[in-house]
Amino acid sequence: MGANSSSISELPENEYLKKLSGAEAISENDPFWNQLLSFSFTTPTNSADLKLLEEATISVCKSLVEKNPRTGNLGSLIKVFLSRTKELKISAECQNHLFIWQAHNALFIICCLLKVFISRMSEEELQLHFTYEEKAPGSYGTECEDLIEELLCCLIQLIVEIPLLDITYSISLEAVTTLIVFLSCQLFHKEILRESIIHRYLMHGRCLPYTSRLVKTLLYNFIRQERSPPPGTHVFQQQTDGGGLLYGIASGVATGLWTVFTLGGVGSKPTPQLEQCSPLANQSLLLLLVLANLTDAPDTPNPYRQAITSFKNTQDTTAFSSSNPHAFQINFNSLYTALCEQQKCDQATLLLYMLLHQNSNVRTYVLARTDIENLVLPILEILYHVEERNSHHVYMALIILLILTEDDGFNRSIHEVILKNITWYAERVLTEISLGSLLILVVIRTIQYNMTRTRDKYLHTNCLAALANMSAQFRSLHQYAAQRIISLFSLLSKKHNKVLEQATQSLRGSLGSNDSPLPDYAQDLNVIEEVIRMMLEIINSCLTNSLHHNPNLVYALLYKRDLFEQFRTHPSFQDIMQNIDLVISFFSSRLEQAGAELSVERVLEIIKQGAVALPKDRLRKFPELKFKYVEEEQPEEFFIPYVWSLVYNSAVALYWNPQDIQLFTMDSG
Repeated sequence: MGANSSSISELPENEYLKKLSGAEAISENDPFWNQLLSFSFTTPTNSADLKLLEEATISVCKSLVEKNPRTGNLGSLIKVFLSRTKELKISAECQNHLFIWQAHNALFIICCLLKVFISRMSEEELQLHFTYEEKAPGSYGTECEDLIEELLCCLIQLIVEIPLLDITYSISLEAVTTLIVFLSCQLFHKEILRESIIHRYLMHGRCLPYTSRLVKTLLYNFIRQERSPPPGTHVFQQQTDGGGLLYGIASGVATGLWTVFTLGGVGSKPTPQLEQCSPLANQSLLLLLVLANLTDAPDTPNPYRQAITSFKNTQDTTAFSSSNPHAFQINFNSLYTALCEQQKCDQATLLLYMLLHQNSNVRTYVLARTDIENLVLPILEILYHVEERNSHHVYMALIILLILTEDDGFNRSIHEVILKNITWYAERVLTEISLGSLLILVVIRTIQYNMTRTRDKYLHTNCLAALANMSAQFRSLHQYAAQRIISLFSLLSKKHNKVLEQATQSLRGSLGSNDSPLPDYAQDLNVIEEVIRMMLEIINSCLTNSLHHNPNLVYALLYKRDLFEQFRTHPSFQDIMQNIDLVISFFSSRLEQAGAELSVERVLEIIKQGAVALPKDRLRKFPELKFKYVEEEQPEEFFIPYVWSLVYNSAVALYWNPQDIQLFTMDSG
């Protein structure tokens, strides 16, 4: 890199990088390291600059891979970094910018090199590169220390022990990023890695005792959402009194060989998402999700998942279970607030799903909150904007609703929460509506969207299961919500008739010709009839359990009573139609007795009076509708590619060549 140069493309020609990757072995005590590490660098965040950086790194790495077995320079660089991190805590307390700055730069170079090494070689080869020292080619170090474990342990200590200040923000972020990079070998394998050298280091030995502290720190990083400090605060500021010190100690800067190297600064804006959020919070959450989804080792369960599934509220005074050594406490109120505020991004929704599904302490706390709308509304917004979201994000939002609706207390309380002016709901002005009615509207809208577009059976099943769980507790349904329930039934009814007609015509046409195979209308019909049956069960459940609370649903039912006529004698629906038929007949006769030309208000009044008079024993009892979410077998086949697609798409300042990725196809993220 020449004087006054800030071009990434010139990096391969930089004399210090050429020396690092060259044929000459550099000892740990060589002044060269001070010179190499004395640069200011704003990490690029736009993909064009990151791609350039990757290409420049590949060029340096090619030479290093070839020469490192003889020189051991990669190991020397790592040892230089390790020796400097021993003083980091004191440096942070003493505001020693220079020391932290150079340690950060060492880690930045290590991370860039590792990323390329891991994408280009097996873990076994990588492990060898950590053992090479300045000796004859191909010989191994005799020291007993294991440099990979040393580095991993050091990164974890750095994350959990260094206080988060303006001057330590960048090195904390770099440590989290480097751990993600260490685990990124999964990206370059189609199959799920069940045994990995890096996984083994993280689940055993010196890293293991830090499990709960690492998980807790990453969670607090997510909770705190600390923004990146202004440029200049995390590196040495030349205008401060210590200016002379920098140029005195860091020999090499004075000659201008490394100039202030600003990328992603002027002229290239980061993405809006990055402007809004904290890079450290985002990266910490991604690392947490990666760690939580590592597969269990043959001899030990994943300790990071154990920590995530068992942590408790700081106000919980009950004793920890001796069966889980990784349990810890965290402030649930702060966690809840962060989860409510961050649901726009996939990774926060995935964290919420994991906590509700796997951590019973969090689930109990969330269900006891009196401001549950703060959590449910962002989830409903994800579903409402289904066409803008990726399918995985929609699944997670839907499963969260399904888990919440397993609780009767939740199903009751959502009808007591009254919301004003839901601005994002565009189909109709909703000046006042209960959270429960809004939830029904959004779930029905998702079903209708799915029927016309994606036709995903999994989506249908979960939507209907959530409605079914809530149905016995429907209270004071908004007239629009009641209408949409019956409208959905109307849509299903039309679809049923259309498929039935197609099946009949197809059968007639096929009698004269044996050439072409028949379309599988029977299967289509079967699926539609399953959904119709479920909708009838949901309506029936509401009528038998809370008819007197839902005059608007009875009104909508009577208004569209002709819809149900064809299903009265249908063998698949006869049993479930009995109650609906009885309710329609009972209220129809009362309306006929009241005379013609009735106003809406008068009809509702007659329905309310009739609800009291209807003999409950005449309604046939059915088993309670209750569905419970169960994770499919081998959930890692879904979650690991999903998590890594999130890392690939939203990690800060990390770029991988899409052509190298094996784990998922580019459109699955």
